[in-house]
Amino acid sequence: MKGNLGAETAPVERRQEPNSLFAAPPRELALPFPPARAATSPDPALLPFTAPALHGAPDPRAILDSIGQTVYDWDLDSDRIVWGPNADSVFGFHNLGALSTGRVYAECLSHDSESSPYQAIARSTAVDEGKGVAFQICYGIIPPDSARDATVWIEDTGRWFAGPNGRPARAHGLIRVMTDRYRQERRLALTSRFDSLTGVLNRANLLEQTTHLFAAAAKRKQSFGALLIGVDNLFMLNRTYGYDVADQVIAGLANLLRANCRERDLLARYAGNKFGLVLENCDNDQLNAAAERLIEVVATTPFETSAGPAPVSLRIGGAVGPRNGRSAHVLFQHAEEALDLARQPGAARFVLYEPSLAREDSRMRSLKISDEIVSALNEGRILIALQPLVRAATGEPELYEALMRLRRPDGSLVAPASILPTAEKSGLIQMIDQRVLELALKKLAEHPDMRIAVNVSGQTLHEPDFFSRLRALLEPDPDLVHRLTIELTETCAIEDVEATIKAVSGLKQFGAKVVMDDFGAGHTSFKNLRRFNFDMVKIDGAFVQNMARSEDDRFFVRTLIDLARHVGIPVVAEWVEDKDTADLLRDWGVDYLQGDFFAAAALTPNPQITAAS
Repeated sequence: MKGNLGAETAPVERRQEPNSLFAAPPRELALPFPPARAATSPDPALLPFTAPALHGAPDPRAILDSIGQTVYDWDLDSDRIVWGPNADSVFGFHNLGALSTGRVYAECLSHDSESSPYQAIARSTAVDEGKGVAFQICYGIIPPDSARDATVWIEDTGRWFAGPNGRPARAHGLIRVMTDRYRQERRLALTSRFDSLTGVLNRANLLEQTTHLFAAAAKRKQSFGALLIGVDNLFMLNRTYGYDVADQVIAGLANLLRANCRERDLLARYAGNKFGLVLENCDNDQLNAAAERLIEVVATTPFETSAGPAPVSLRIGGAVGPRNGRSAHVLFQHAEEALDLARQPGAARFVLYEPSLAREDSRMRSLKISDEIVSALNEGRILIALQPLVRAATGEPELYEALMRLRRPDGSLVAPASILPTAEKSGLIQMIDQRVLELALKKLAEHPDMRIAVNVSGQTLHEPDFFSRLRALLEPDPDLVHRLTIELTETCAIEDVEATIKAVSGLKQFGAKVVMDDFGAGHTSFKNLRRFNFDMVKIDGAFVQNMARSEDDRFFVRTLIDLARHVGIPVVAEWVEDKDTADLLRDWGVDYLQGDFFAAAALTPNPQITAAS
């Protein structure tokens, strides 16, 4: 590999047009107002404005000035261009007189232009039937003796007329400057294809360009490599330095990776803490050497941030195409499988994908589960089972947790633990969350005294359209939200603290309550627990379930209860399975209890415990 060490200022690029545009005796056009260029004999029939400026009639020049547009006439035979008198002010530069011929005008055409007057007029294949041929094009003009960044982008709308030989001989049109709009559209286009933080390709663009490499590799009988580069310690960087500093690290890493790639290699930000890198003409050994070099370079380079130098380490998974995948998605899926192996304790920092019967079997099981989920969603076989959360003091239900169940065609029920990991990995979890929310709201509408808690995954909660979809679900009866509680896991909450704080605030503005589930599994700091502003915390059932057998779990549960009570947040203990555990938790001050000791989750809840106070 060779370093790509920055670029010099690019020279001004101007499109080169053929010389065959020009020749023969000139004919001049009279504008509806005194011309600013080349005095001519009037020929009003050739311009849009033919009516005389009578008293009380519209003044064309005043109108053009007010809307920032100008007109022109171009005699292709003589190559003479006549501009409207307000052209200088419309274009925004004062040497427009230099652009008095088609040749000079063509020399000032920006190389970034996708069209040109020559293409639209001189090379037109249309036939003039006597009324001329309309055209509309957009292109950039670089003012004479100016830099490329001074380009003026214009929309040129007009009509050309044929001469005796049937070829274009004369054209006139209306010029409108659209530089601001062009730049905005350009920014939007860049945003859709490039990562805004790092400036490298985004994931969709990388996959699109990688797809093209398969045909080239087959034609040249060459392989190419795909690396998925994971930042090993980004979570700790977020926790230690904050998200702004972590962003600085990501941006600096992108620059370092780019500087250590060949110019033709493709670098993209694949996900929040992952980069994708595609290397042309690369086999297993070369891919291994490239990955090891990147790991070493990054490990020995301090990343300067506003908080001081920050250390970075990488884990990389690789795959070689087309041998390890016949499509871009499959190739990077295999690279991700290799990255997962590289992240295992004691594993090498770079792992190259190799086919595995066990992994293939796991993948096939995941596909089968995904198909089963999709079928269940389509056929209405996703259900909810309700389990009460009871008041510790009285044993009466406070609310019910809606637990997802999948019913197979034979009537058997599938526990969520066997399908949710696959649903989260495949992205189907959002569709499941949506369905469970729909069912919970329907149940609330049927039982006016019931309160229901619904689990929502981090993927769903942080989707940009989550709140708009929730609003749509609540539209038939907005008051249902006041009896709705949203549960999200502690692990989800601390993955992106600021986003979670914003989401919790948004849910509360809707009128819903919010519970932190699995409290204790993610080690939330005291500071963040207060900032989250949850209405309740639910202690992870794995600790509650083992209290009778583990002194460590009893100590940990007691500590969690004391922490929550110190902050003033009500506490729920789940997975309570016996009287001794229930009594101990009650004595420690737990507010609500949940578990099979009180009632198992049921598709139809016990009618004796359907009322909530």
